[in-house]
Amino acid sequence: MPAPQEPDHRGRLAIVVAGTTIPERPGRPCHRRPPWEHRRVALFSFEGVTVQGEDRPRLDAIDLELPEGGVTAIVGPSGSGKSTLLRCANRLQAPDDGIVRYRGRDLAQIDVLAHRREVGMVFQRPVAFPGTVAENLRVADPDLDDAAAGALLERVALDAALLGRQASELSGGEAQRMGLARSLATSPRVVLADEPTASLDEDAAHQLEQLLRRLADDGVDVLLVSHSPEQVQRLADRVVALREGRLEHGPQPVAAAEARP
Repeated sequence: MPAPQEPDHRGRLAIVVAGTTIPERPGRPCHRRPPWEHRRVALFSFEGVTVQGEDRPRLDAIDLELPEGGVTAIVGPSGSGKSTLLRCANRLQAPDDGIVRYRGRDLAQIDVLAHRREVGMVFQRPVAFPGTVAENLRVADPDLDDAAAGALLERVALDAALLGRQASELSGGEAQRMGLARSLATSPRVVLADEPTASLDEDAAHQLEQLLRRLADDGVDVLLVSHSPEQVQRLADRVVALREGRLEHGPQPVAAAEARP
């Protein structure tokens, strides 16, 4: 069994995702722990959460606490329950057993629309509604004026001039960034990203990764489902692993997985 790696100068270590070792990530020196590492408030808590599937549970008695701050990556093979976990966090899926809590509150007791304004979601495939880009943004906030809508597009590296374009005319990368802008229209505290770069080319994926990292650095909590060890290495501050609906390990700095057989 190899010895655990020492932290690099940003305090991040190597991890294993689906059997692939993720190398240490270079970066600027940092001698203090990130501020979220000093907080102990659970962003989401899953208490005995089970979601039934056709052949087996998609989630099987999951007990898990996800901390606030930065980017938490959720990894595991296809069918391990990653997307189901995110859907439970956004109340798109109700557990068959157990409780999901958001900042200590039972999600079942929180108004679903209010929750989704605070916890936005970006899906694997871009979601574009009929109409213009501006009309798509106003799905999230009907009171959004053109100036605010343009500022949202600029925040996700899109030109405000796209507001009048039909959403169906956008490229895949543009449509995915429009979807992120729509999620940001309600000023969420959390963004759930379910393999958001899976259908994008390399350049578009890189742009979206930079946007998610910037959001996290600006104080928006990001939960990221990813199949890419390289993407996790670039973005994540910690990692959770699922396998066959069960928790393989809870949030870890990219560290301890290196020491597991």
